Amino acid sequence: MPAIISVSEVIPPFEISQNDASEFARELFADSFRDIERLLKAFQNGQIEKRHFVKNIEWFKENHSFEEKNHAYIESAVVHGKEAVVKCLSNPIFLKKNISFEEIDAIFFISTTGISTPSIEARIMNQLPFKPHTKRVPIWGLGCAGGASGLSRAFEYCLAFPKAKVIVLSVELCSLTFQKNDLSKSNLIGTSLFADGIACALVCGDEVNKEEFSKKAASPTIIATQSTLMPNSLDVMGWEIRNSGLYVIFSRDIPHIIEDWLKPNVTRFLAEHKTNLGQIDFFIAHPGGKKVLDAYVKALDIPHSMNEVSLKVLRQYGNMSSATIFYVLRRYMEMDIPKNSIGLGTALGPGFSSELLLLRWE
Repeated sequence: MPAIISVSEVIPPFEISQNDASEFARELFADSFRDIERLLKAFQNGQIEKRHFVKNIEWFKENHSFEEKNHAYIESAVVHGKEAVVKCLSNPIFLKKNISFEEIDAIFFISTTGISTPSIEARIMNQLPFKPHTKRVPIWGLGCAGGASGLSRAFEYCLAFPKAKVIVLSVELCSLTFQKNDLSKSNLIGTSLFADGIACALVCGDEVNKEEFSKKAASPTIIATQSTLMPNSLDVMGWEIRNSGLYVIFSRDIPHIIEDWLKPNVTRFLAEHKTNLGQIDFFIAHPGGKKVLDAYVKALDIPHSMNEVSLKVLRQYGNMSSATIFYVLRRYMEMDIPKNSIGLGTALGPGFSSELLLLRWE
């Protein structure tokens, strides 16, 4: 089965504590909500301690046009995306030797927080010496599910081309979608939760001689994947596109939807591959928020300890949309996980949808 060999992450330059973010929100929203102090409890209840942005907090106090925000997205996405690719292909934690850019057969680029044509990976290819025939697969609009979906599409590509080495690059600059004049509760909750994150993963097919360059005794191979769309749920999560940019749609019912819908979805997927939840050793969950992680525990009847890595990432980085699951996966890959251990990757996104990956360390 195709294997995930290396994962990198790039931390944006501006660190903002949750206390500072809460004070920023108090300034902005105090005149709009009589119960502002109650609503601001979301900043602490979410258990996020800090987040990282590509702009400093003063930048968000000013008005910016959609054009200006999107230009900032393209500029930062290229700079930090390029860094993530370089780090992934030269990561000494996972690799004995560097992988050259010319060896990469395809780039899957994942994002939902800005618009660019030519897409970001094409811009990066003009700065790094990839071969001109490298296939480009930009994927837009999957939100928090995009990272898991990108790994799934890379898995399928490597099944078709077992000699292939491909990268999945996720760049999410959620902060640049911030709407200063959106005085909705969804925007307030989004302000308490979302952050910027950049990550890249190297996926290799079966016929690649991974022992030549893979340093870890065991790496996660992708056994199977599943994409699921919930009918008639378009209003659960996403963007409303207006003249001034992207306005967040974020239903308060998401944790309840997870509790009712996710377990049958997961159970069927595992049963198809002769596995059950009791056999899962590691739960590689996209931490959409503290309530989402709690809903995973309740829906799947798993111990809270299986969410520890995801919760740690949430505390230190917030919800970085599609990039977040790579941060979680990287921490598992840094461990010395025994061969034949089983992992379940899961992420939820607009649609409303879920992405599942069944992993085995080999």
